[in-house]
Amino acid sequence: MAKPKSPFTGRWRIVSMSAWEQDFVDEEEEGYVEFGDKSQGQFHFGYVHGDMNCKLTTRDGEPAVEWTWDGNDEMDPAHGRGWAVVKGHELHGMIFFHGGDESEFVAKKKDTPASKPNKP
Repeated sequence: MAKPKSPFTGRWRIVSMSAWEQDFVDEEEEGYVEFGDKSQGQFHFGYVHGDMNCKLTTRDGEPAVEWTWDGNDEMDPAHGRGWAVVKGHELHGMIFFHGGDESEFVAKKKDTPASKPNKP
């Protein structure tokens, strides 16, 4: 029997962060958090990019995901942790930089692009 798909799987567009304005979040590209089918993921906002090692868990009895991350902030090495829960059609969570900043975030699921018809 197939394992049910995680409610977190896919790309989520970051629509707000408590520590940074949206202009910064979208500086290099649209800010996002993305979860794969396995225990991996990635995120990008501003000049920050991280590869995540994720674990499904619960918070207050609801499905949640927690992660540690390793990446860079303006090309300087950076790492930290984070967590998120799904509330309605939004992802709500926190991201932490080890020994530094932290921010709440809200993200919305990116629509899956329609598949292109095959050319004959």
